[in-house]
Amino acid sequence: MIGNLDYSTLQQLWWLITSVVGSLFVFLLFVQGGQSMLFTLPHSAEEKSLIVNSIGRKWEMTFTTLVLFGGALFAAFPKFYATSFGGAYWVWMLILFTFIIQAVSYEYRSKPNNFLGTRTYDLFLFINGTVGVLLIGAAVGTFFTGADFALNEYNSVTWQTPTRGLEAASNLFNLSFGLFLVFLGRTLGGMYLVNNIRHAALNARSRKSVLINFLIMLPFLLFVVLSLVTMDGYALNPETSEIFMEKGKYLHNLLSMPLLLVFLLAGLGLVIYGVVATCFKNSDRGIWFAGVGTVLTALAIFLTAGYGNTAFYPSYADLQSSLTIYNASSSKFTLTVMSYVGLGIPFVLAYVAYVWKLMDNKKMDVNELINSESAEEFY
Repeated sequence: MIGNLDYSTLQQLWWLITSVVGSLFVFLLFVQGGQSMLFTLPHSAEEKSLIVNSIGRKWEMTFTTLVLFGGALFAAFPKFYATSFGGAYWVWMLILFTFIIQAVSYEYRSKPNNFLGTRTYDLFLFINGTVGVLLIGAAVGTFFTGADFALNEYNSVTWQTPTRGLEAASNLFNLSFGLFLVFLGRTLGGMYLVNNIRHAALNARSRKSVLINFLIMLPFLLFVVLSLVTMDGYALNPETSEIFMEKGKYLHNLLSMPLLLVFLLAGLGLVIYGVVATCFKNSDRGIWFAGVGTVLTALAIFLTAGYGNTAFYPSYADLQSSLTIYNASSSKFTLTVMSYVGLGIPFVLAYVAYVWKLMDNKKMDVNELINSESAEEFY
C-alpha cells in the first residue's frame, strides 16, 4: 500500500510525521521548564534534589526526541537541513551547546570532588531551560517570518548576515515565540512536579508557579496567535512553483483546513484546563490535559507552516530560494523506504509509554532519596 502512494502524498506524510515528533518535543520541554526554576522554586537543598531527580528521569527523552526530530528532517527534507544547519549554524551551535551542558550537568552534578560545584551545574541547567528554549522558539519562528538566505542553481546556500541565524532572535514575532515556549515549558514543568513529587510545601509552590508562569505566557501567546492570523505568508503557486507573498496566508491555511483550526483551539483549551485543574481544583493530573493540548497546538502550528502550498522555510532575501515540502524533500524511493521503516513508530511509542509508566508508578518523595541503596541512581 505504501509503495502505491504518489510522491506528493509521501512528502505530506513525512511532514506530518516530523511535525508529530516536533510536537512531542515541545511537550517534553517541561524538563527544561523545571530546570529553569531551580533557583526560585525550591527552598532547601532537599527540595532542589527532589526537583532535579524528578525531571532528571526524563531529560534523555527530551534530548532523544530533539535528535529524532533533526534526524527526520535530515532524512525527509535534506535541503532544509543543509540550508538551515549550513547557513544559520551559529544559532544551531548555541542550541546544541546548551543541550551538551545539560547532559554534562546531569552526569557530573552530584559526583564527588566536583571541582565546578553543584551550583555551576544548576546554572548550566538553567541556561538550557531558558536560553536553549528561547533560541529553539526563535528558530521555529523563522518558519513563518523567513530567514536571510539565498540558494544558487547548485543549491549552495549563501547567508546574507554574519550573525548566521542569530538575527532571528531580533524579530519580535520570533522572540515572542521563543518566550512563549520558555514560559510554556515552565508552566508544564510545574504541573509535572505536582504530578510526580510528594512534598506538600513544594507542591503548593509548584501550583502557584504554574499560575504565575501561565499568566506571563499569555501575552506572548496572544501576540503570536494574532500575528499568525494577520501576517502575510509565503505561498507556493503549484502550477509554476513560484513563491509569492499572500496576505493572510496562514489564516487562509487554518480556514481551508478546519481540522488544524480545531487542533489549535482544542489544544489551547486543554492547556487552559490543565492550568485550572492544577491551580484551582487541586488536581495532580493537569499535566496530561496540558500535555495533550500542547501537542495539538504545536501540531497545528507545524502543519500550518508546511501544508496548503506554503513555504515552510521561506527566504526574505530571495523569495524563489524558499523551501517547501515539495522542493526540499528526498526522492520518492527514499521516502517510500522510510515509510516502511516508520511502520515501527507505534511500537516505539508504546515502549516509551510503558517505560514512562514504570518510572512514574509512584510519586517521588524524600524517603526515596534518603533510603536509596545506590546514590549513583540520583543526580
